[in-house]
Amino acid sequence: MALWFTEQHTDDVRFSIHIKEQLYSGKSYYQQIEVFDSYEFGRVLVLDGYIMLTEKDEYIYHEMMVHVPMACNPDIRRVLVIGAGDGGTVRELCRYDSITQIDMVEIDEQVVKVCKEYLPQTACRLEDPRVHIYYEDGLKFVRRVEDTYDLIIVDSTDPFGPGEGLFTKEFYGNCFTALREHGILTNQHESTYYDSYTSMVSRTHRRMRSVFPVAMVYQAHIPPYPSGHWLFGFASKNIHPVYDFKPEIWEQLGLETKYYNTQLHTGCFALPNTVREVLEHA
Repeated sequence: MALWFTEQHTDDVRFSIHIKEQLYSGKSYYQQIEVFDSYEFGRVLVLDGYIMLTEKDEYIYHEMMVHVPMACNPDIRRVLVIGAGDGGTVRELCRYDSITQIDMVEIDEQVVKVCKEYLPQTACRLEDPRVHIYYEDGLKFVRRVEDTYDLIIVDSTDPFGPGEGLFTKEFYGNCFTALREHGILTNQHESTYYDSYTSMVSRTHRRMRSVFPVAMVYQAHIPPYPSGHWLFGFASKNIHPVYDFKPEIWEQLGLETKYYNTQLHTGCFALPNTVREVLEHA
């Protein structure tokens, strides 16, 4: 009998993956955690029934979360990562020798343990000496911080359940306070393709824009995510991701990436009219 994992994207759309076997299933205090091995996508991490990543394409999400802001400010030294229990964001950050400190705040310790065991491809740099892991609520953590970080990456789940508080105006205001003079914030921003997601994108963008002088959205193609067309938020105190971007500085680092490049950097901020309309009316 064929085994399939199916995620409900909307009331009318489902996405299914042919599964070889289930490698792990367990329930933490916060959520149901599952890891599958699939034929097409490799290993798949699922939280509360939603795909968080697959081995085949996780590099797209993590490279776009990290390299876009890092290429905008070569002086980033101290980074706060909220969420990111799978370790992929930390892995990409650790490729920069210039970074001296990475504080990762993950509410669910069980996610980290599971990913270390079953997803070593993403969790391979969590033991880097620059990485400090705090198992607590990111919303509460950032309230205690002021003028500390050059970059905050909010690598959270969707804006409901454990990740709901990471999409509020209060949270973005606290992040603004926690950032230094040229600070940048990036986050996952959902998608506008399905009507049921549009209000989340609009609300998130409106809240970020009310706090940060620069608030923009960029895009990537991530096949397992709803519709495959995924958005990210870029917010900063005074750095524009296109006008202030100096591609030659990043290219001199010689980092090898699978998805991100400096031409893509500029292009990913050129959004379809359907997305622009949602953001303009946010």
